[in-house]
Amino acid sequence: MKTEQERKETIEAINVLLHQAYDSTLDEIYALLQKIEDEEEEEDLKAYDRAKKDAEINGSVSWEEAKKELKTKIEKEVA
Repeated sequence: MKTEQERKETIEAINVLLHQAYDSTLDEIYALLQKIEDEEEEEDLKAYDRAKKDAEINGSVSWEEAKKELKTKIEKEVA
């Protein structure tokens, strides 16, 4: 994940290139960004559905239990 400063620099660099681009290129970029957004939204919905089904089958877990489990997994990966 980028820092806020890295993110800002990347966006500024993209803006420079966008301002230099032909209209047809802008249309293509827009279409690609929209496609990416749609795919991410679809993946989020699928993940939500999987989590909901898992909770129905296995029962839900409290947020505190989930945090403990995640912390344990992270500690194991680091070790």
